Amino acid sequence: MKTYKKAYQILLAVTLIFLGGCKVMQPIQHASSIRTPEAFESQTDSTGIGSMQWKSFFKDANLIALIDTALLNNPDLRMAIQRIEMAKTNILLAKGALLPAVNAEISGGVRKFGDYTMDGVGNYDTNFSENIDSDRRLPAPFMPDYFVGFRSTWEVDIWGKLRTQRKAAYTRFLATQKGRNLVVTSLIAQVARLYYELLAMDSELAIIQKNITLQQSAVENIKIQKEGGRANELGVRQFTAQLLNTQSLEIQINQRIVEAENNLNLLLGRFPQKITRSGRLNENLPERVQAGIPSKMLIRRPDIQQAELELLANHADLQAVRLAFLPSLNITGLLGFNAFKGSLLFNSGSLAYSALGGLAAPIFNRKALKAGQKRFEAASIESLYAYNKAILTGFQEVSTSLKKIENTKKISDFKKQEVDVLQLAVVTSRDLFLTGYATYLEIIAAQKNVLEAELALTEVQKDQHLALVDLYRSLGGGWE
Repeated sequence: MKTYKKAYQILLAVTLIFLGGCKVMQPIQHASSIRTPEAFESQTDSTGIGSMQWKSFFKDANLIALIDTALLNNPDLRMAIQRIEMAKTNILLAKGALLPAVNAEISGGVRKFGDYTMDGVGNYDTNFSENIDSDRRLPAPFMPDYFVGFRSTWEVDIWGKLRTQRKAAYTRFLATQKGRNLVVTSLIAQVARLYYELLAMDSELAIIQKNITLQQSAVENIKIQKEGGRANELGVRQFTAQLLNTQSLEIQINQRIVEAENNLNLLLGRFPQKITRSGRLNENLPERVQAGIPSKMLIRRPDIQQAELELLANHADLQAVRLAFLPSLNITGLLGFNAFKGSLLFNSGSLAYSALGGLAAPIFNRKALKAGQKRFEAASIESLYAYNKAILTGFQEVSTSLKKIENTKKISDFKKQEVDVLQLAVVTSRDLFLTGYATYLEIIAAQKNVLEAELALTEVQKDQHLALVDLYRSLGGGWE
C-alpha cells in the first residue's frame, strides 16, 4: 500500500511540474501609437495629388519614357521583386509545417550484441527453440537489419502555434510587397528629380552661353575703345578676366550635366548615354497643390504600410513563441518491410507498421524559449517605434514640401523682378559708359549681377519642381 501511495505522490508532483511548464507568460503591454493631426497645414481638401497616376501627374513625354525604362530595368527594383519571392517561400515552409512529413526510406545495418547482455543471451537461446523454422533463425554473430518503407512525423497544431507562424510569414510577404512599392515611389521620384536637374542645368548652360556671347562682344568693344584712347589696358584685362571666368563656368556646368546623365542612366539600368529631354523649367506647374487629408497618406505611403505589417508580423511571432511553452502533440509512424535477412525482406511476414503519439512540454532548462520570447518582445516594441517613426517622417516630409512649394513660388516672383531690373541695369550701364557717365567697372559689375541673378532664378525654379516631386512621393504617389 505504501508503495502505491508513494508512486501516486511522485506522479502528482510530475503532473504539477508539467503543468507549470505549460504556463505562458503574460503578454507585454504596448504603448499606443501616436495620434495624427487632422489636416496638413490647415488644408481641408479630401483628395490630394498622391492619388494621381504618375503618368497623369508628370506631363513631359520624355520623362514618362525614362520612368517606364527605370521601372523595367532598375536593379534595385529587380532585387525587391526577388525579396518578394524569398518571402513567398517562407509561406510555403510555414504551410508545410502544418502537414505530416512522410519520408521514403531504404536502410540497412548490422549489430553485434554482447554475449552477456539480455539481447545477446535471448538471441542465443532463441536459436535452440523448437518453435522456430530456418527462416526465423537468427544469424550470428552479427544481426543485420533491413528496412524499406515510409516513416512519418507530424506535430498536431492543437494550440495554433504553427498557424500563427504561417500568419507571420504571410504578413511579412505582404510587407515585402509594400517594400517593392516603396522602391517604385522612390525610383520615380529619383528619376524625376534628376530629369528636372538636367533641365535646370540646360537653362544654366544657355544663360552662361548667352553671357559669354555678350562678354565677348564687350571685350571687342573695349579693345576698340582702347585704340581710340577712350579706355586703357586695365579695362581690357578686366573684361577679359570676366569672360574667362564665365567660360570656366560653362565647362563646370557641362561636367555636372555628364554626372547627372550618368546617374540617371544608372537608375535606368543601362550604360552611360545621352538623355533625351526637351522643354524648360517652370512649365506645367500647378497653381495650387492639394495634399489631401492625413488618413489618405497613412493608407497610401508604402513605408507606413510596410512598418504596420512588420508590426503585425512581429506580434504573430511573439504569440507563436509563447505558444511554444505549451505541450506539443507529436505523432510518429512507419509502414514498410523490416527483416534481418535480405532474402526475406519483401516477404508478407516482414510487413511492419507502427504509430505513436505523445504530449511533450518543456519543464527544465527553458532558457532558450525564454530568450526567444524576450527577443520577440523587444522586436515587437521596436517595430511599434518604427511604425510611429514612419508616420512622423511622412508628416514631416509633407509639411516641408508644402512649405517649400509655397515659399519657392514667392522667391521665384521676386527673382524674376530682380532679373528684369538687373537686365535693364546692364543696358543702362553700357549707355552711360558710351556717353562717359559710367566706368567699365560698373558694366562688369552689372553683367556679373545679372548672370548671378539669372542662375539663382533657375535654381529656385528647379527647387519648385523638386519640392513638387517630393510632395508627390511623400503622399505615397507613384506606386500604383
